[in-house]
Amino acid sequence: MRDVEFYQHVLGLRPPWTVGKVELSIRDQRVDIWAEHGDRLKWPCPECGVKLALYDHSEERVWRHLDTCQLKTFLHARPPRVQCKEHGVVQVVLPWSEEKSRFTSLFDRLAIDVLRECDVLGATKILRISWDEAWHIAERAVARGLLAKEKLVVPYLAVDEKAVARGHVYMTLVCDQAKGTVEYVADGRKQESLDGYWATLSKEQLDGIEGISMDMWEAYIQSTLDHVPEAEKKIVFDKFHIVQHLNKAVDDVRKEEHRKLAEEGKSPLTDSKYIWLYAEENLPLKHWTRFEELKALNLKTGRAWAIKESLRGLWDYISAGWAMRFWKQWNSWATHSRLEPVKEVARMIKDHLPNIMTYFTHRITNAVAEGLNSKIQTIKQRACGYRNPDHFKTAIMFHCGGLQLYPKTHGIPG
Repeated sequence: MRDVEFYQHVLGLRPPWTVGKVELSIRDQRVDIWAEHGDRLKWPCPECGVKLALYDHSEERVWRHLDTCQLKTFLHARPPRVQCKEHGVVQVVLPWSEEKSRFTSLFDRLAIDVLRECDVLGATKILRISWDEAWHIAERAVARGLLAKEKLVVPYLAVDEKAVARGHVYMTLVCDQAKGTVEYVADGRKQESLDGYWATLSKEQLDGIEGISMDMWEAYIQSTLDHVPEAEKKIVFDKFHIVQHLNKAVDDVRKEEHRKLAEEGKSPLTDSKYIWLYAEENLPLKHWTRFEELKALNLKTGRAWAIKESLRGLWDYISAGWAMRFWKQWNSWATHSRLEPVKEVARMIKDHLPNIMTYFTHRITNAVAEGLNSKIQTIKQRACGYRNPDHFKTAIMFHCGGLQLYPKTHGIPG
């Protein structure tokens, strides 16, 4: 009798549900509890809420509950069913679990907390469940969170790509700049990859978008122009991606110059690749002496680096007018540099200049997206990669989606 009363409180059961029987097996390290309900009750239809007499019971089901005294604890019950004129024969809502779940809601909450702190394999060892069971808890949590998510206007978005495997396999990410959360994940980085996100938004949400930062990837540009009103005034090309293009140009100049100098004798550019890719203020102390020596040699690579570093000053301006004046001076320098890789990037910048200058209206970058990209990379490494891209997308939304993952506990304490 004491066991019955104890587990009545542990499970938080309220009338009409009571604990009917408890069985303890020390050999199997488990406790089994049977929940029962009273007779002549009326049960609400889960669809419309109309109270109806009991129709019948489903077959007995078993739910894993929180461990008690380090023993696995299982709850047994035969779920009641009602016959509704509108919805037919349906199972009533159970106070301890969601429909089709094999775990109580309290166990789900614990499992979600554990999965947030470690990978799926680690969670299986802590919770003493299988890999599939742990993964299904995460999948249900994400589905629950997406279903409960409010359809809010997101004023500032960031669109970025994430490399997920070798061979140029990518995913498209859409991030909320203010909340720092991933709003959407899609396979590939094609136009239709981003089209899918815009299709989920209402007219009000599309109209409410004020700015979108992205790189100069044509598929993303075209998708945004096709779906977002006045997108040509809202797209902001990310300054970090622009500098990345110039970094590549600097490296191309270095490689060509190093090859020619090596043919003539010994090249001073040997093993200097990463020195030129640093911003001046970020250059490690151990490289300062050599870098000053390289700059004093009046190399083409040094000129390319100086042009790259100079452009970074563009985004320090407050006024778009002064920024435009600066760019004209910089563009003249870059296009007359006689460094073909640098000239090529300068032409690209000129072609995309209107949406580089929109920065001075919105002042957004892809820094939030890059931060989330780094977090996603950690998730990927912790799991030793994902063979199934859908699993990877679920993991991204679980950890980075800002979703309400927990199930309702239907009044159960805790």
